[in-house]
Amino acid sequence: MTTYDFPQDLCDARLALHQTRATYEQHARTLPWSAGPTPGWEGDKQLHSDYLSSRPDSPGYTEDQHRELAVFRARFLEVGAMVSPYPFRSTRERGAVVAGRMALEHTHEAAATDEAV
Repeated sequence: MTTYDFPQDLCDARLALHQTRATYEQHARTLPWSAGPTPGWEGDKQLHSDYLSSRPDSPGYTEDQHRELAVFRARFLEVGAMVSPYPFRSTRERGAVVAGRMALEHTHEAAATDEAV
Protein backbone atom coordinates (compact mmCIF):
# COMPACT_ATOMS: atom_id res chain seq x y z
CA MET A 1 0.00 0.00 0.00
CA THR A 2 1.30 3.43 -0.93
CA THR A 3 1.92 5.83 1.92
CA TYR A 4 1.55 9.56 1.47
CA ASP A 5 3.29 12.39 3.22
CA PHE A 6 0.32 14.75 3.39
CA PRO A 7 1.00 18.35 4.43
CA GLN A 8 -0.32 19.01 7.94
CA ASP A 9 -2.54 21.90 6.85
CA LEU A 10 -4.26 19.62 4.32
CA CYS A 11 -4.85 16.96 6.99
CA ASP A 12 -6.19 19.61 9.37
CA ALA A 13 -8.53 21.02 6.71
CA ARG A 14 -9.83 17.55 5.82
CA LEU A 15 -10.45 16.79 9.49
CA ALA A 16 -12.25 20.15 9.91
CA LEU A 17 -14.45 19.28 6.92
CA HIS A 18 -15.27 15.88 8.44
CA GLN A 19 -16.04 17.41 11.86
CA THR A 20 -18.20 20.14 10.31
CA ARG A 21 -20.22 17.55 8.39
CA ALA A 22 -20.67 15.40 11.52
CA THR A 23 -21.80 18.39 13.58
CA TYR A 24 -24.17 19.50 10.81
CA GLU A 25 -25.73 16.03 10.53
CA GLN A 26 -26.22 15.88 14.28
CA HIS A 27 -27.83 19.34 14.24
CA ALA A 28 -30.03 18.48 11.23
CA ARG A 29 -31.60 15.58 13.16
CA THR A 30 -33.06 18.12 15.62
CA LEU A 31 -34.76 20.21 12.91
CA PRO A 32 -38.34 19.86 11.66
CA TRP A 33 -38.66 17.67 8.56
CA SER A 34 -39.60 20.64 6.36
CA ALA A 35 -37.89 24.03 6.12
CA GLY A 36 -41.23 25.79 5.66
CA PRO A 37 -44.54 25.23 7.45
CA THR A 38 -46.04 22.13 5.82
CA PRO A 39 -49.07 20.03 6.68
CA GLY A 40 -48.49 16.43 7.65
CA TRP A 41 -49.51 13.51 5.48
CA GLU A 42 -50.06 9.78 5.51
CA GLY A 43 -49.20 7.59 2.54
CA ASP A 44 -51.13 4.68 1.09
CA LYS A 45 -50.43 1.09 2.03
CA GLN A 46 -47.99 -0.45 -0.42
CA LEU A 47 -48.32 -3.91 -1.94
CA HIS A 48 -46.65 -6.66 0.16
CA SER A 49 -45.97 -4.32 3.06
CA ASP A 50 -47.72 -3.25 6.24
CA TYR A 51 -45.67 -0.06 6.46
CA LEU A 52 -47.57 3.20 6.18
CA SER A 53 -45.37 6.22 5.59
CA SER A 54 -46.43 9.42 7.32
CA ARG A 55 -45.19 12.76 8.56
CA PRO A 56 -46.61 15.01 11.27
CA ASP A 57 -47.28 18.70 10.63
CA SER A 58 -44.04 20.66 10.31
CA PRO A 59 -43.84 24.14 11.82
CA GLY A 60 -40.86 24.93 9.55
CA TYR A 61 -37.52 26.35 10.61
CA THR A 62 -37.22 29.35 12.88
CA GLU A 63 -35.10 32.32 11.85
CA ASP A 64 -32.39 31.11 14.25
CA GLN A 65 -32.38 27.69 12.60
CA HIS A 66 -32.06 29.29 9.15
CA ARG A 67 -29.10 31.34 10.41
CA GLU A 68 -27.45 28.25 11.94
CA LEU A 69 -27.75 26.42 8.62
CA ALA A 70 -26.24 29.41 6.82
CA VAL A 71 -23.25 29.25 9.20
CA PHE A 72 -22.80 25.54 8.39
CA ARG A 73 -22.98 26.24 4.63
CA ALA A 74 -20.40 29.00 4.92
CA ARG A 75 -18.09 26.72 6.92
CA PHE A 76 -18.50 23.91 4.35
CA LEU A 77 -17.54 26.32 1.56
CA GLU A 78 -14.59 27.72 3.51
CA VAL A 79 -13.08 24.36 4.43
CA GLY A 80 -14.02 22.67 1.15
CA ALA A 81 -12.22 25.45 -0.72
CA MET A 82 -9.07 24.57 1.22
CA VAL A 83 -9.31 20.81 0.58
CA SER A 84 -10.53 20.41 -3.01
CA PRO A 85 -8.09 22.59 -4.97
CA TYR A 86 -5.10 21.87 -2.72
CA PRO A 87 -1.86 21.91 -4.79
CA PHE A 88 -0.75 18.54 -3.37
CA ARG A 89 -3.17 16.83 -5.77
CA SER A 90 -1.47 18.27 -8.85
CA THR A 91 1.84 16.70 -7.79
CA ARG A 92 0.44 13.16 -8.19
CA GLU A 93 0.08 11.00 -11.26
CA ARG A 94 -3.45 10.87 -12.59
CA GLY A 95 -4.17 7.33 -11.36
CA ALA A 96 -2.81 8.06 -7.89
CA VAL A 97 -5.13 10.98 -7.20
CA VAL A 98 -8.11 8.83 -6.17
CA ALA A 99 -5.96 6.54 -4.01
CA GLY A 100 -4.41 9.62 -2.40
CA ARG A 101 -7.82 11.17 -1.76
CA MET A 102 -9.02 7.96 -0.12
CA ALA A 103 -5.88 7.78 2.02
CA LEU A 104 -6.37 11.41 3.07
CA GLU A 105 -9.87 10.61 4.32
CA HIS A 106 -8.38 8.09 6.76
CA THR A 107 -5.33 10.03 8.00
CA HIS A 108 -7.06 11.02 11.24
CA GLU A 109 -7.78 7.33 11.94
CA ALA A 110 -4.11 6.41 11.41
CA ALA A 111 -3.00 9.29 13.64
CA ALA A 112 -5.33 8.13 16.44
CA THR A 113 -3.98 4.57 16.14
CA ASP A 114 -0.37 5.83 16.29
CA GLU A 115 -1.13 7.86 19.44
CA ALA A 116 -2.78 4.88 21.14
CA VAL A 117 0.30 2.69 20.67
